[in-house]
Formats: sequence, structure tokens, C-alpha cells
Amino acid sequence: ITTSTSTATLSSSHFGVVNFVACQLFALLAAFWFRLYLSPSQASSAVRHAFATIFGVYFAIFCFGWYSVHIFILVMMCYGIMNMASISNVHRYSFVVAMGYLTLCHVSRIYIFHYGILTTDFSGPLMIITQKITSLAFQVHDGIGRKAEELTAGQSQLAVKTKPSLLEYLSYQLNFMSIIAGPYSNYKDYIAFIEGRHVQMKLVEVPWKQRGHDRLPNPSPMGAVLHKLCITLASLVLFLTFTKRFPVTYIIENQFINKASFLTRLGFLYVVMQASKPKYYFAWTLADVINNAAGYGFSGVDEQGNFHWDLLSNLNIRNIETATSFKIYIDNWNIQTTAWLKRVCYDRAPRYPTALTFLLSALWHGVYPGYYFTFITGIFMTLAARAVRSNCRQYFISSKALKNSYDIVTWMVTQLSVSYTVAPFVLLAVEPSIKLYKSLYFHMHILCILVLLLLPVKSQKHNRQRLAQDKCNSNTNKKQK
Repeated sequence: ITTSTSTATLSSSHFGVVNFVACQLFALLAAFWFRLYLSPSQASSAVRHAFATIFGVYFAIFCFGWYSVHIFILVMMCYGIMNMASISNVHRYSFVVAMGYLTLCHVSRIYIFHYGILTTDFSGPLMIITQKITSLAFQVHDGIGRKAEELTAGQSQLAVKTKPSLLEYLSYQLNFMSIIAGPYSNYKDYIAFIEGRHVQMKLVEVPWKQRGHDRLPNPSPMGAVLHKLCITLASLVLFLTFTKRFPVTYIIENQFINKASFLTRLGFLYVVMQASKPKYYFAWTLADVINNAAGYGFSGVDEQGNFHWDLLSNLNIRNIETATSFKIYIDNWNIQTTAWLKRVCYDRAPRYPTALTFLLSALWHGVYPGYYFTFITGIFMTLAARAVRSNCRQYFISSKALKNSYDIVTWMVTQLSVSYTVAPFVLLAVEPSIKLYKSLYFHMHILCILVLLLLPVKSQKHNRQRLAQDKCNSNTNKKQK
């Protein structure tokens, strides 16, 4: 029975992966067609909304079968809340319903129906839909239910002044470009894209006449698409070779733990965690390619006049692999989810924003115990890294040699600490996670606690005030000179 069940699960996994890749490749072709033949100059906004929605629904059904009904149920329930709930509570009800439904689906998929982590399941799209539902509800609340002076600059910029129509709501939630693998994007950015204002909004910020241009340029996404397709293919090759050669289960095998030294176990942990990245690089970069191919994702022009298409990018591989702090790593990994967590939780939490944000992230990801090991450990890692940086960094920037040495050490510590933190996320269950941490003597947990006990923790408000004061003093000195 066990053998037949495992075989069925593996077959389901392969079938799900094939469906996923096939849907994304068809979505890529549809995206090219969408940009060439349904551009804003050739089709109305209503036609573009309808096409994006119909194809998104089709891809969801093709990839997930009848389980896709959960996606449609959640979207329609929250559209009802958007229109029937009071504006003072629309964000609360939407958040509770979306997160509650997502959590129930996580629980039923794993613990009731035993689908397991290997299958390509409907919870992935449901997670992206939850991000869109909750962020839009908060932005509608900000735009209609709050005064302008109560909003931060970021909240004011994203605030939605009128409730979306049914077609706009469905298109934003279910469009074919993001229904399978995301990424999450802001409602106002998406509507600007559909209406043909997406690129022009950013181009008008540049003084083109001073640069010798009589009119606005028409940037093409093809350069970005080809570049990201190369990254996608390279990630796929790494996944098929590097990832398969270093399975995560090896680091918790008794023979390896008993024979390998502590440093060997720590080093191999880093290698195994590196091997687990290519599948994320592949899926997220391909999703970015699809949006860019449709003409969505333009982020602006740099000082050299280069066009950038990274508005929706979910990761920056160079910054991830060269990160010298826990924060830099987090800020460049799953970027759009980090932005969502910041906007719906971190910026709005009355107290303990770091802890609440990590806990929300764990709940959003699912109910595997390993997720909670990772995100609770991440709280301590973040606080400890912040304390070390704020107390020690100033002593290592007086010379270039000292700064380079500091960067090398912090890079090594960051990469190892991230590997240590995310290992339970990959292992999933309690027993292997505890077994791994025991084999590593819980050393980073202990170090974090010691750092937090011995070093003064400066609040971010204090740091911002200090930076503002330093800037003020610098400006005063310049005026005196």
C-alpha cells in the first residue's frame, strides 16, 4: 500500500509539474499576443480585462482541475465583502476571510486529503489571490475611509479612491499573467497597465527634452524578456543537475551526522540550501517574463537612460548571493511578498511589527511545522543582526581594507545564518527539523539570544531620528562653509 501510494503521489507530482510548465509556456505565448494585438491603442480596457480574465480562468482549470473552484469561491466572497461591508471594516473582514479560507485549504490539503508537498496544488495561486484581496481591501480603506493626513506617503500613493467594478476586480485577481505563479502586484499599477498608462506614467518623470528627445520613447520589453529567459533556462539546468545531486534529506541521515565534523555539517547545510534555490529562481523568473512579455512591469529609466522592467521582479539573484546582512537577503528574496507583508502588517502593526510580520508570513505559507521553525527563528535572527549592525558596524568602516574584511565576514555569517534558518522550511516536519538543529547544537539560536542579552537594541525610530539628525548637522556644516 505504501509503495502504491508513493508511486501515485510521484506520478501526481510529475503530472502537476508538467501542467504548471505547460500553462506558463502557453501564458508566455498569450502574453506576446496580448501585447501585439490587444495593445491599449487597438483594444478597449474592457476587452483587455475580459481577455486577461477568461484566459486566467482557463489556465487555472487546466492546471488544477476542479480544485480551482476554491480560487473562484474566495474571489467572489471577497468581492461581496468589498461591496457590502462598511468602509471602516472592509479591510478587516477581507483579511480574516481570505487568510481563514487559505488556512483551511492548507490544513485540508495536507492533513485531511494527504496531498503532500510534492504535488502542484491550488494553494499556490490561492496564496497570491490572498495577497491581492487583502492589499486591495486595505488600499480601498485607505482611499475612501481615511483622511489624507492619516496616511503615510506609501499608503497615500497606493490608496484606491473608488471601488473596482466586477470586471476590474476579476481581471486583477484572475488575469492569466499571474494566476499560476504570481507575482503579486498593486491594483493601481495593474489598472494603469490595462488602460495603457503604465509605461507613460514613469516616462513623464524624465526630462526627455533636456536629453535631446522631441517626444516620449517607446521602450520595448524584449531585451528584459530575453535576459530573463536565459536566467530561467540556467535555473532549470541547475535544478535538473545541482538540486538532484544534493537532496536535503542527506543532512539529517544518521551516518552523515555521526561521521561528519561540525564544520562539515555546517558547510554541507549551506550547499544543500543553495541546491534548493534553482526551482524558485526558475518559477519566479518565468512568471516575471510572462508579465514583461505582455508589456507589464516597466519600472523606469536610470541615469544612463537604460529602461528597466523589474517592477514585478520577485528576486534579485546577485543581491541574494552577495548579501552581507540578513535584511539585504530578505529584501531581495520573494520581493513582492515582502512588500505585501510590509504594507498589510509591518507598517500597520501598533507594536511588535517584526514578530507579527514573521508570524503572518508563516501562516500565509501554510501549516507545516517547519515553516514556523523557520519564521520564529527568523525573528531572533533579524533582531540579533540588527543589534550587531547598529552597535558594531561603525568600527569597521574607517578604512577600505577594514571595510572589505567586515564585508567578507558578514557575507559568510549571513549566508550560513540564512541556511540555518530556512532548513526547516525545506524539511517541513518537526522531527527532522529538531534533529538537524540538535546536530548543529542549536548554536545560532544560542548566539542570537546572547547578542540580544548583551548588546543594546536600538529601535528603528531611534535609528531614523539619528540619521535625520546627522543629515541635518551635515547640511548645517555645508551652509556654514
